[in-house]
Amino acid sequence: MTYHIRIKKEYAAAIIEDLQKKDALEVVPEEEAFDVPQWQQDEVRKRVDKYKNNPELLIDEDTFFSMLNED
Repeated sequence: MTYHIRIKKEYAAAIIEDLQKKDALEVVPEEEAFDVPQWQQDEVRKRVDKYKNNPELLIDEDTFFSMLNED
């Protein structure tokens, strides 16, 4: 599981450091946290273009979840 967090209090940073020492979490540098593979970026662009050019293919959220429940 991956979470992106902003530490707002100094004592929280100490807790995170303690968890890191106990190997309960791993601190990942920001540049690695947002490293989306190129193939995934390309696929998203392809899908965005598809739906921009064919808006009739879009479905609303309720329809989407109804379709999931049917299966």
